[in-house]
Amino acid sequence: MLLEINPENPQQRLIQQVVERLQRGAVICYPTDTGYGIGCDLSSQKAVKKITLIKNRPKDKPFSFMCSDLKHISNYAHVSNIAYRLLKKNLPGPYTFVLPGTKLVPKAMATKQKTVGIRVPENPICRMLLQTLGNPIVNTSLPHEEGELPATDPYEIEELFGKRVDLVIDGGTVYPDPSSLIDLTGDFPEVLREGKGDVKPFL
Repeated sequence: MLLEINPENPQQRLIQQVVERLQRGAVICYPTDTGYGIGCDLSSQKAVKKITLIKNRPKDKPFSFMCSDLKHISNYAHVSNIAYRLLKKNLPGPYTFVLPGTKLVPKAMATKQKTVGIRVPENPICRMLLQTLGNPIVNTSLPHEEGELPATDPYEIEELFGKRVDLVIDGGTVYPDPSSLIDLTGDFPEVLREGKGDVKPFL
């Protein structure tokens, strides 16, 4: 099923429809600031398992997830004073931050080192989904062949994944550009991957 939502001013009633489905364990394709992703409510173990199968991903390689804001992050990650200042200055934005996880993080979503990857997206559809749901949303890119870019057009995504997910949000064309990956678990930030987000503030 393809649901068209305005990418600039998302309609609350349509966002509400998506949220109700997420609360019932739906898996969705949705636009982020770094391309289309596949996601579900973090608390739905069944939906997380389904995404693991779609991505053909090893169980010991957890997904990152999205939070609505800094306060929301602090429920799921331990944020040091240094990390807090950096997050405050650079979020929302196209970054994934590695942080020590709290007990609220489901076991399947944390690494052996008990760290988590967390994002706060800039994309208006994403942000409204998170605010309305009140829970984090699992975030992973669309599966694609090695050497090829993931799909960018909602109609193409519906054709490729429509039978494997419960809903595809049409939020316009979004070109994939991975987030910058920043480790904030130590005393100093470490850039693990340079992507869309400017890494200068972390060097």
